[in-house]
Amino acid sequence: MKGFRKDFLWGGATAANQFEGAWNVDGKGAAVSDMCTNGSHTSPKRITPVFEEGTLYPSHEAIDFYHHYEEDIALFAEMGFKVFRLSIAWTRIFPTGMETEPNEAGLSFYDRVLDTCKKYGIEPLVTISHYEMPYALIEKYNGWEGRECIDCYVRYCGVIFERYKDKVKYWLTFNEINGGTMPMGTVLSLGTIRGYNGPITQVPDKPQERFQALHHQFIASARAVKLAHEKYPQFKMGNMNIFATMYPYTCNPDDIIKTQKRMQVVNWFCSDVQVRGAYPCYIERFFEENKIHVKMKEGDVETLKEGTVDFYTFSYYMSTCVATDEVTDKASGNLIGGVKNPYLEASDWGWQIDPKGLRYTLNEIYGRYQIPIMVVENGLGACDKKEADGSVNDDYRIDYLKRHIEQMKEAVKDGVDLMGYTPWGCIDLVSASTGEMAKRYGFIYVDKYDDGTGTLERSRKKSFYWYKKVIASNGEDLD
Repeated sequence: MKGFRKDFLWGGATAANQFEGAWNVDGKGAAVSDMCTNGSHTSPKRITPVFEEGTLYPSHEAIDFYHHYEEDIALFAEMGFKVFRLSIAWTRIFPTGMETEPNEAGLSFYDRVLDTCKKYGIEPLVTISHYEMPYALIEKYNGWEGRECIDCYVRYCGVIFERYKDKVKYWLTFNEINGGTMPMGTVLSLGTIRGYNGPITQVPDKPQERFQALHHQFIASARAVKLAHEKYPQFKMGNMNIFATMYPYTCNPDDIIKTQKRMQVVNWFCSDVQVRGAYPCYIERFFEENKIHVKMKEGDVETLKEGTVDFYTFSYYMSTCVATDEVTDKASGNLIGGVKNPYLEASDWGWQIDPKGLRYTLNEIYGRYQIPIMVVENGLGACDKKEADGSVNDDYRIDYLKRHIEQMKEAVKDGVDLMGYTPWGCIDLVSASTGEMAKRYGFIYVDKYDDGTGTLERSRKKSFYWYKKVIASNGEDLD
């Protein structure tokens, strides 16, 4: 029975707004993430139009990768990383998104980061837009609801493609582009409108606005892919979805049909457009029933067809159940609302742990598209305790990752073309959903806390040494 391919890309994943810090250094402009306050599991973070005195904005310093990148990448290399998923902060390159000339200091920073990756033989996997966009574009156009953002994004892509054409091979156009398709009334990602991951409670839900913004992202993504394929044939362009795996709560046919419909809109719609190059048939009825009319311009249909991606990537953290009848036992999670599965345990934050769901999901994706797949986010957010001797014995994280890797291996045996795995938050960083530091994912502990204090000292957790062994054995040694 086959295991992981010999060139399997083991590594880890991060996002600029959650770990770079230096939010206004060297000409960087304000991104929407810079206007986000801190929060907690019970008290959501907020977007403020002006900075509030005495309020903590965690992205402003985060873990200061901006000044620690050499140390951090060296630690990734010590683990044996083959790939490092990072994002470029749009506002480091174009501070408002509307400039015609890029900020050289921002471009130079990523030159240094990418050169350090090359020094250690680590392949960069770059997310072009990861839950942040220039705040000026939100003020002027309400973010992606304004079609003008397409040209701003493509101009940004053109600059970074040309600058890093010899340093980056793998690109992802938008992080979790399907976040805004979550069912109304659940936690909603505003990523499709404002490049932001946060709660629906702060703004009224306007499905028309969300899906119009999503169409503009589809066009922007397709134009970027088309540009890459035409000018930089060495590039491999990917999409990135959150896969919100769902099961019918019972064998009641009503539960099954409801699950199927929700899976279509939440999990398949965006990737059907980005992989197959057209709006799928089932979305027409959804739009009609929800009074959504997506305005398209001449040439949009052709653009989508010409800008399909080369590989499929997704985040996987948990699964939920879908019920027709009212069930009071609800599940919380990464943008997902649903019913608790009685067969699953949950994390400290209520996210249900479902390793076998990852095997099921990989098979479903590959069966639908038959293009290479990468799991670019997966991991366990937990309250890590530092012992008196400085160690962090995160056996619970090792157990979580081990069980998911085992199921990835089963999916490979099933015939899935799996090209890589980058667990989320390979170094502790700010939580996207809550703005916390207490919710830690990393193999590397960072001395930084929810009140903004800390020395920023880096130290290796127990999982650091475990993951190093996993990579060295190409996933064979998981004990």
